[in-house]
Amino acid sequence: MLTALRWLSRRSLGFLHALGALLGWAAYAFSGGYRRRVRANAALAGIGAAERRAAVAHAGRMVAEMPLLWLRPETAPLQPAAQWQGAELIAAAIAAGRGMVILTPHLGAFEALVQAYAERFGARQPVIALYRPAKQAWLRKLETTARHRPGLLTAPATLAGVRQMIRALRQGQTVGLLPDQVPPEGMGVWAPFFGRPAYTMTLAARLALQTGATMLLAFGERLPGAAGWRMHILALPEPLPAAAGFAGDEAAHQTECAAVINRSMEYLIRQCPEQYLWGYNRYKGPRAS
Repeated sequence: MLTALRWLSRRSLGFLHALGALLGWAAYAFSGGYRRRVRANAALAGIGAAERRAAVAHAGRMVAEMPLLWLRPETAPLQPAAQWQGAELIAAAIAAGRGMVILTPHLGAFEALVQAYAERFGARQPVIALYRPAKQAWLRKLETTARHRPGLLTAPATLAGVRQMIRALRQGQTVGLLPDQVPPEGMGVWAPFFGRPAYTMTLAARLALQTGATMLLAFGERLPGAAGWRMHILALPEPLPAAAGFAGDEAAHQTECAAVINRSMEYLIRQCPEQYLWGYNRYKGPRAS
C-alpha cells in the first residue's frame, strides 16, 4: 500500500484529480448505503442535483490528493501555491498576540488548508491540528509523520490532546478543528445541523471561551483544472453566547454554543456546497469514549 501511495504522490495534481473523480463515482455506484446518505444529506440541506453530482467527484478528488499532500518532502512548498482570500483576518489576530481557533468542516481541501497555513503563518504562529488516529497501524504512522511539518503539529482527539491545545492557545498559537466531526460520547451535545439534530462537539467553543482566542472560519476551495486551492478565511457570522446569559445552566450554554457553531458550518458549506462531503455520516450516534 505504501508503495502505491508513494507512486501516486509523484503524479501531477491533474492526474490525481482525474483519478479521484473516477474513484468518487465508483464509490457512489457500488455502495448503496453511501449513495443513499449522499442523497439524503444533500436533500436535507436543499442542495440541487447538479451540486450533489459535483460533490461525488470532489469526494474522490479529496482522497486522491492525499498522497501528494502527505508524502511530498517536508520542506517542499505546496504546488501549485495556495491562493488566499481573507488572510488579513489571520494576520490581525497574530498582530494582536492572540491565539486562534480555526474551524473548517469536511469541505474542500482541508488537508491542504492546514499545510498552507503552516507555510504562510507557521513561522510566526504555529498551528496544531486535532486528528482522530486511524485504526490501522501503518496508516496511523503515516498520518503522524505526514502532518508534522514546519509550523504544523498534531494533537490526538484525547484528553491529553485537549490539554495540549489549551496550552498552545494560551501561548498564542493556533488550533485547527473540524467541528462537524462526530465526537465520542460525553464530549458533545445534540444541536440542529441543517434542521436535524446532530451530535456536536463542545470542544471548539470551550477552547475559545476558556482561552480568549480569536475564532475564525476557513475552507480550502479546490480550483478547477487542477489549478490548486484557494483558502477562504471568514469571521463567524454570529458570536458565541456568553455564559452569563444562561443563569448558571452550563448544559444550556454548551448546547447554544454548539448550535451557533453548526449554523456557522452551514454558512461555510453554502459557500461551496459542491465540495462538501455529503456522504459523511454526520447524524450517527456517538461512539463510546
